[in-house]
Amino acid sequence: MTTLKTTLIAMTAIVAVTTTAAMSKEGIDFLSPFLAEIMALGWQGQFNLDFACYLVLSALWIAWRHGFSLGGFLIAGLAALLGILVFAPYVLVQISRAEGDPRRLLMGVHAVPRTV
Repeated sequence: MTTLKTTLIAMTAIVAVTTTAAMSKEGIDFLSPFLAEIMALGWQGQFNLDFACYLVLSALWIAWRHGFSLGGFLIAGLAALLGILVFAPYVLVQISRAEGDPRRLLMGVHAVPRTV
């Protein structure tokens, strides 16, 4: 889990720095150019669409592991919108809450306690 935690922290830091630089250079409107590239049907648009699918999949997983509760939907929405800036810290918190148990981490409220 140490490698995963380190990777998640590094991803968050790198994307936060890059996001800050992009916002200062180009402003906060990321959706218009993102969608324009998809509509142009080029490789950048294909990448953006593929990335959007990953965001939706990660959001669905978050909502599911919270039993489709209101809190789960709120976190899922933020993760779908803000990507790794929400998803990586979310996973870090869940690793801690799961006490390193991969089943609890992956399954959330659906994890069945182990019998000894």
